[in-house]
Amino acid sequence: MKSFRELTVWQKSFQLVVLIYKTTNNFPSSELYGLTSQIRRAAVSIPSNIAEGQSRGHILEYIQFLMIAKGSAAELETQLLLAKELNYIKEIDFKQALDILVEVEKMLERLIYVLKTKT
Repeated sequence: MKSFRELTVWQKSFQLVVLIYKTTNNFPSSELYGLTSQIRRAAVSIPSNIAEGQSRGHILEYIQFLMIAKGSAAELETQLLLAKELNYIKEIDFKQALDILVEVEKMLERLIYVLKTKT
């Protein structure tokens, strides 16, 4: 089995984390322990769970961790929408993050489907 670093879904989600960190640097300082922290944790959770699940070596565990990553992606999407509504995030940054996030969500769905067909 490949290293998690070779998985396109991990690479894309890692790219998303970097973008999220750069974008949230511009959030109000009053949100440091609020929305900024929540967005960052949700974003980091996606590639982290992909990596941990892939490293477990058992398909059912892998699927479970991918489901957690998928949940974190939904959480992140909600938080990005809130940040946009509160005008904490520029439209261009929001669109870029959302485009990558949607792509990651689709990749996770596909990977989960493929793994489920192997069990």
